[in-house]
Amino acid sequence: MKNLPEISIITVNYNGLKDTCELIESLEKYVSLPYEIIVVDNASKKNEADILQQKYPHIITIRSEKNLGFSGGNNLGISKAKGKYIFLLNNDTFIEDDTFHYLIKKLESCPKIGAVSPKIKFAFPPRNIQFAGYIPLSQITLRNDLIGFGESDNKQFDTPIRTPYCHGAAMMVKKEVIEKVGYMPEIYFLYYEELDWSTQIGKAGYELWYEPRCTVYHKESQSTGQQSYLRTFYLIRNRLLYAWRNRYGVTRWIAVLYQLFIAAPKNSMIFLLKGRNDLVKAVFKGIYAFFMLDRKNS
Repeated sequence: MKNLPEISIITVNYNGLKDTCELIESLEKYVSLPYEIIVVDNASKKNEADILQQKYPHIITIRSEKNLGFSGGNNLGISKAKGKYIFLLNNDTFIEDDTFHYLIKKLESCPKIGAVSPKIKFAFPPRNIQFAGYIPLSQITLRNDLIGFGESDNKQFDTPIRTPYCHGAAMMVKKEVIEKVGYMPEIYFLYYEELDWSTQIGKAGYELWYEPRCTVYHKESQSTGQQSYLRTFYLIRNRLLYAWRNRYGVTRWIAVLYQLFIAAPKNSMIFLLKGRNDLVKAVFKGIYAFFMLDRKNS
């Protein structure tokens, strides 16, 4: 490695030692560019930062005694990064080739390009596509889709395209962009933070791109039936928060009212029919938490 790394690879670890080790070992095996690895241990039950530091002495580990959430953990890593490019990678991802240079090539191809995400594929067979870009969030319902989600990779998404948002599981940003736009908003804690950050990067005049010549594999399940109290709580709260921060005038109020009086009741009814009273409670807790936020200073 040179004195100054070209890429600072940042990953947040929360009770995920095995996955984090597999990520680090894949990076060591394939990445040829000068890089540094920064692992933020986000208040794991054991001090996994110490374990990782002993196993991989050349990496940088940061132990937080408080769970700072996805955005806070990444921001802690960004604050210590020395690279020209900041690459946020989920700890449950890995790579199988040396293609990070394509992401840098895309970022360097135009001063207006501020961030880029690679093709993301599910790690487990049949290794379908998870991400090949996003479509924009609708103005009122705040719904959108991932391009290519669940499709077989037949090279139909092998053309780079602009995307309104990068994917939080694998997102490379120019450090100069972060210095201008600021860190990832920590008020979200979990979910919607990378969408908001991408929105702020776009508002600052930068473009975001999808670059398919680089592929990252993600161990997240392709099944869509995963429902938990925390996931439901944060999705409800943060969808409202995103509307409040990124919609204006009448559109803001219509979007908020839609979430309160159409989306939330609909979701609650579905959860009731499934016998998931805990998720109904999460919906109303999420709404309450939104109103308790300091939205003026968010």
